Amino acid sequence: VMLNFSSYSSLMASSSSLPRTWRYSVFASFHGPDVRKSFLSHFRKQFIVNGITIFDDQGIERSHNIVPSLTKAIKESRISIVILSKNYASSGWCLDELVEILKCKEDIGQIVMTIFYGVEPSDVRKQRGDFGKVFRETCRRKTEEERQRWSQALKDVGNIAGEHLLNWDNEATMIEKIVRDVLDKLNATPSRDFNGMVGLEAHLEKMQSLLHLDDEDGALIVGICGPAGIGKTT
Repeated sequence: VMLNFSSYSSLMASSSSLPRTWRYSVFASFHGPDVRKSFLSHFRKQFIVNGITIFDDQGIERSHNIVPSLTKAIKESRISIVILSKNYASSGWCLDELVEILKCKEDIGQIVMTIFYGVEPSDVRKQRGDFGKVFRETCRRKTEEERQRWSQALKDVGNIAGEHLLNWDNEATMIEKIVRDVLDKLNATPSRDFNGMVGLEAHLEKMQSLLHLDDEDGALIVGICGPAGIGKTT
């Protein structure tokens, strides 16, 4: 039996009562000059090799304010990974991303993971040391509301346990661990409680009829096909 998972998932998504579907597995928030040419290139490569879809922002022109397409990408990602480097807080763009990510964590249950890339978590939380100096410079000529919003976001993300580069012998080993953690989170067993999900029973009955579950002829092989990132595994 071969099920076209792409068309089937589209059919199921038509019901507003069904669980949220995610366009991307991962959204990465980072300060490009700190990590793009070294750490991030290896990071992206390992994700691609392992079939993890990660949002690519290279076609987006950076400006002073976060653009709607980026906000949309954050909301459509199952996991956000915040790479906190020494100059992360030098970018109002990064800080606005962080605020949006934490909002998604609160509002839609997005998973947030952290990587402390050459910075101490306590410096992020308390905005002190070199990290704090960079943050205060960014806050110049900003409103008190913006400063408070960013400061609280840094405090909150600094309290999320994550990987600390200084605790690893090399970046490659740390990246391998992060990839395993992401796969574990993406492959977590979904809920089987369908009570109250209006319109789902008809879809399940259709799938069961295709599977011929009442047959007693022996083993059944099922193939599920569809583009990457639409939930075939989960």
